[in-house]
This record gives sequence, structure tokens and C-alpha cells, in this order.
Amino acid sequence: MYEFFEHTADLGLRIRADDLDELFAEAARALFSSIVTNLDDVRPSESRTLEIEADRQDDLLHDWLAELLYVFCADHVLLSQFEVNVAETRLTATVRGEPIDTARHELDAEIKAITYHGLKLVQDADGWLAEVIVDI
Repeated sequence: MYEFFEHTADLGLRIRADDLDELFAEAARALFSSIVTNLDDVRPSESRTLEIEADRQDDLLHDWLAELLYVFCADHVLLSQFEVNVAETRLTATVRGEPIDTARHELDAEIKAITYHGLKLVQDADGWLAEVIVDI
């Protein structure tokens, strides 16, 4: 589950999940839901594997979202499906999507960067909670 929250001139993503794999997948969905208004119309026609390592889990979350944003910006690919495996500070994922088709995809926010400001990743009695601020 994810939701958006206002943050000055930026956009906040708040994500909650039972485990880290689901949390990182939901964070990716939240990111792309802010980029394209009709994420459900993005076809999973292309697949790629991503591997990321970091020193800490919150850095891993930041780097994961930054890598997804890079794929979007550099390759002009919208991603809609995310199979994620998080093992401590290492992530492997299979992501699926398709090139941007302006006739079918309604682009929304222009995300410039994933910030470290307000980055939060905690485990509590209800599972995992993350907050990420993106620069728009």
C-alpha cells in the first residue's frame, strides 16, 4: 500500500508493507504512479534484471528508486511490474514495462531526483514503513 503526501515543492511517498520485498515493490509502483497517471495501462512487454548493493537498507531503498528513475529517464521506459528480493543490503529484481507511448500513456509529474531528505525505513508492529521525498 502506498500514498502520496505533500512536502513543500516536492512529493512524498509513504509506503507500508508486511515485508521488505513487498515494500520495495510497492515503492517502485508508487514512484511510477506519480510519473504516469494510468499505470495499469503499462504493458509488461519488456523485462530486465537489476542488482543493487548499499551499505544500509535505507540507502538501498534510495538507490533502488534512483535506478528505476534512471531507467525511465535514460531509456524512456515505463515500468509496471516489480518482483523484488531484498537480502540485507542487496537487492535483485526483475522489472517489466514498455517504452513510453504518448498515445496511450498519460504522463504526470516530472520526477527530477530521489532525495535523502526525510528518507525513512523502519520496521514496527504492523510491518515495514518507508517515506521517500522525490524532487519534482
